[in-house]
Amino acid sequence: MDMLSCFRLTYHKRLFLGLLFYSWLLVGSLAMFQYQREKKFKAEELNSRLQVVNDLILSRLDSTGRLTVPPVDIHGLRISVIDKQGKVIYDNSLDALPGTSHLNREEIAEALATGEGYTLRRHSDTNGKTYFYSATRGDKYVVRTAIPYSMNLNHVLAADGAFLWFMLAVTAVMSIMGYFATRRMGSDIEKEESRIKRQITNNLNHELKTPAASMQVCLETLLEHPDLDAERRNNFIKRCYDANQRLQSLLADVSALTRIEDGGKQIDRQKINAGGVVAEVCKEYEEVARGKNFTINNKVPDELWIQGNASLLASVFRNLINNALAYSEGSKITISLLRRTPTEYIFSFADNGKGVPQRHINKIFERFYRVDKGRSRQSGGTGLGLAIVKNALQWHGGTIKAENLPLGGLRFIFSLRK
Repeated sequence: MDMLSCFRLTYHKRLFLGLLFYSWLLVGSLAMFQYQREKKFKAEELNSRLQVVNDLILSRLDSTGRLTVPPVDIHGLRISVIDKQGKVIYDNSLDALPGTSHLNREEIAEALATGEGYTLRRHSDTNGKTYFYSATRGDKYVVRTAIPYSMNLNHVLAADGAFLWFMLAVTAVMSIMGYFATRRMGSDIEKEESRIKRQITNNLNHELKTPAASMQVCLETLLEHPDLDAERRNNFIKRCYDANQRLQSLLADVSALTRIEDGGKQIDRQKINAGGVVAEVCKEYEEVARGKNFTINNKVPDELWIQGNASLLASVFRNLINNALAYSEGSKITISLLRRTPTEYIFSFADNGKGVPQRHINKIFERFYRVDKGRSRQSGGTGLGLAIVKNALQWHGGTIKAENLPLGGLRFIFSLRK
């Protein structure tokens, strides 16, 4: 465990390494782009010079493609004359002319098509050397000149080193500035994460203590007073059972939240019928709702296919129904599809109860947040139901918001990605 903690990166280090990676990637891409652009510019400049030589040679060719005067005197310059069928009829660097067609040579094909062409670097099949080729099309022939691709030529074509050093310097400065910026950001994130963890731990500790303490009191009373009458004994046993049920509900909700947040990628995603899931949950709650003098009006179409998880989606509607039955003080729940878009479905879940005070409306999706703490515990709520709803919808690529209705009641509007 200690070995693993040594390799665990802080937020600062993760932010800095991420910034460093993308900064160097960006600078490397810009430098490569500039290098290639400048190399192409210099190659075209060299080609334009050789084109002048090619035009001069073309002017000295006779009708058979032979040079009427000695070629221009440039050390190492290779001169080839090629007819328009691709046959080499002159080459000053070869004793025997090649019999293969040169129509497939890049610079020749380009020259025949556009009038001129060049190849930055290619290995010669005839003499084994590497050249920079430049070709020009005449009336009957194509003249090609070539310069051996040596270290000197490579240096001529290389990009300006000053630009590369400038980019490296800028990146180094950005990296140093990024280090201090991410250190501060990482520190703030870690402080906020620590605060949230402490708050969640304190809330969870408090929530666990309540049913645990109730169970302990009941059990101690039963142990210390074995002569209790049956009615009082059963009352303590029921209180102990209720506390245990509350404890199990709390642990189940915490487990569900952890499963969504920490293991979201491991939850199976497949094509499911959201309309069918809603119908099943509504049927499941028919008797419970009737016992609380509630009616559940399901207006969602029977078939709404999405990519998701049926169990997770069912938990959304179960928690919304549980929330309405426990706290709304209404008598009717209406679930409907507001609209469809090319990418998602928009739902409405509304009750006709008393709604939620406006100051609480933006906080009800927080963990352990309760509008009425005493009443929430009496009803057996864990304070995690709506947090589970929000996280489950986010896993499905959706969002949720709550609003009070003008005539009373609370409405949740949420989306599910198709």
